[in-house]
Amino acid sequence: MGRPFHGEAALVGRPAHGEAASGTVPPWLNLPSGAASPREKPVRDIYSSVLKISDGNLVLFDESQVPIWSTNVSSTNSTSAVAVLLDDGNLILRDGPNSSIILWQSFDHPADTWLAGSKLSFNKRTNQSRRYTSWKSQDDPAPGLFSMEIDPNQTDQVIFIWNTSQRYWVSGAWDEQANSFSLVPEMRMLFLAGFNFTHFSNENESYFTYSFNNHLIISRCSINASGQFIATSWLTSSREWTLFFSQPRQQCEVYGYCGAFGSCNDQSTQFCNCLTGFQPASQEEWNQQLYTGGCVRQAKLQCQNANERRDPFLKSRMTTFPTNPLNVTADGIKDCKSTCLKNCSCTAYIYDENNGCSIWIGDLLNLKQPGEDDSEGKTLYIRIASTPANKKKLIIVAIAVSLGLFLLGLITIFIIKIRRWRRTIIPTNPTEGSLMPFGYKDLQKATNNFSEKLGKGGFGSIFKGTLPDGSLVAVKKLEGINQGEKQFRTEVSTVGVINHVNLIRLRGFCSEGSRKLLVYDYMPNGSLDKHLFNAKGSELLDWKTRYQIALGAARGLAYLHDKCRDSIIHCDIKPENILLDADFCPKVADYGLAKFIGRELSRVLTTMRGTLGYLAPEWISGQDITPKADVYSYGMMLLEIVSGTRNFRVQHSNDEQTAFFPATVALQVTEDGDALNLLDNKLNGDVNIEELSRICTVACSCIQDDEFQRPTMSQVVQILEGILEILLAPIIHDFLASFSLLYGDGA
Repeated sequence: MGRPFHGEAALVGRPAHGEAASGTVPPWLNLPSGAASPREKPVRDIYSSVLKISDGNLVLFDESQVPIWSTNVSSTNSTSAVAVLLDDGNLILRDGPNSSIILWQSFDHPADTWLAGSKLSFNKRTNQSRRYTSWKSQDDPAPGLFSMEIDPNQTDQVIFIWNTSQRYWVSGAWDEQANSFSLVPEMRMLFLAGFNFTHFSNENESYFTYSFNNHLIISRCSINASGQFIATSWLTSSREWTLFFSQPRQQCEVYGYCGAFGSCNDQSTQFCNCLTGFQPASQEEWNQQLYTGGCVRQAKLQCQNANERRDPFLKSRMTTFPTNPLNVTADGIKDCKSTCLKNCSCTAYIYDENNGCSIWIGDLLNLKQPGEDDSEGKTLYIRIASTPANKKKLIIVAIAVSLGLFLLGLITIFIIKIRRWRRTIIPTNPTEGSLMPFGYKDLQKATNNFSEKLGKGGFGSIFKGTLPDGSLVAVKKLEGINQGEKQFRTEVSTVGVINHVNLIRLRGFCSEGSRKLLVYDYMPNGSLDKHLFNAKGSELLDWKTRYQIALGAARGLAYLHDKCRDSIIHCDIKPENILLDADFCPKVADYGLAKFIGRELSRVLTTMRGTLGYLAPEWISGQDITPKADVYSYGMMLLEIVSGTRNFRVQHSNDEQTAFFPATVALQVTEDGDALNLLDNKLNGDVNIEELSRICTVACSCIQDDEFQRPTMSQVVQILEGILEILLAPIIHDFLASFSLLYGDGA
């Protein structure tokens, strides 16, 4: 398969949708790195670049017809060479008369993109890895700092490396039975969706490769300029690549992502910030969200100047620290500080009673700040420049001269603030359906500085608060929201007008710069998962309550899908997002939040550890997401409501092979017709058999592989109400087989 070209025929470069058109060849052309690599010296005009066969070699010419790269292979007959671009994206050069002789192929020379069918390999004879290396930036194909390869010391696992030296991610050993790496259990869901990852090993080599059961799926995997491995699939309808898998899970887990003297924060919208006293080494690169160049000092250290003051230290709390600290003997923190001051190359120190004194020499890399709600971390003392004496005098004079103007301006600002505050006092009797705009300080006060944390989800943390009128609220601090003020308010107003008894009510919002918060009614009985899975202090739900919760949640989802002006897909249905009021009436929470994240929804997928058992197959296969994805998740949740057991367990011992999994349910409902064995043992058989059979049948219909076989949420409501009968469609055999492979014969 593939279209051949030979002799002096040319293949002219054309950028694919979503690719840079300013200086490189398409991603399928994994031309090798090296002195003559087009990654090192990209062509300026991709529309004028030409890839053609010349003297038996494949040669890339720039816009001036100057050769900048060649395959450099010896061919016995330069006129018979033929190049073929195969359907899998592999570009091969072969001897025309004998098509079995391959002179060169692009799959042997990887760049940043790993295509289906190609290898991530390690040669055991030469001890050489086939390494995939990132671009320098999104628009610069020059080799970047991040690479991916097989671990030379353990060839059944993959490692990510920074600057060819520092490991920052390890997959863990490959588990053939589980179809996943030991440290990446979420890969099991990729297998369920038809993503086949394969490991092969013999005395000569060890390699990984991958494929899709559905050969129509166009996908690619790559190590990107930000140091993350991303897997994407092509959506023909919207003509864009959609992300369905990424590692490491958090951006700040990438080593050195923020460069020297830069700190990383996963809760910040731009991830990286320079430490106090430092500034970006290249503001232009930081504007392009390229942070690996790091930061430089705004003023030089005074260490070498005996007439100047000693350099002070900035006290910063960090959760990760640079590698290779120098451990020194010190009698207390003051002695540790003194030791660092005596060494002009010392840039930071840390001290604690258990581990003593550690100092760092040179640039500080891999600093990570804790989030606002994170109490972890240790104090790092970072050396900064003191203000020279002469400059200090000038500053004092300048302050004295402008003190009067400063005070006058301060008084003016104070008066304006007071007037604004009076106008924005929280109303005690808001009109029905209206949204209240809150100030950040208002919510900080209402939550007692965010002291009582109710939980944390894929979109942020939730805190309990009390408004001035005494009403209880739940305040969600959104994380990773990059929308502007106007767009955020527009989306909030769209969600704010939604009103249904089974949807949690949005009462207000806060938008101050990067701070985005939503205020909801407080639900005293918490979330459904706590009652189903025996959380401490939770109340056991009887069958009648469970059935009403299932019905109420279905009504809420049906309203989102069919009754809103624009259909809203929830994208994250699970027991954690079903809240219960004082009467155990269910309220669907977190609806509409996907609108704040965007189509890619990578934030949802990076939290797959908590959502593994609820994701519909189309999430991973790259198909368009419709309301039927919510139907699938709802069906999985129904099984948990019936059994009081999680439908997906990442780990379980051999003697804990539970019989409750979706495949078991499907078999008992469709073949045995006995659903009573699926019931939560804690209910002691106290159940309405007709309702139990109905709810299990609905669940099995909802979790069909084929979304067209699933009912709509409106139909689910009618079935649970007893208005509509349902004929159970056959469960797809691939679905049963997949779960049997994951959980053993018990499933």
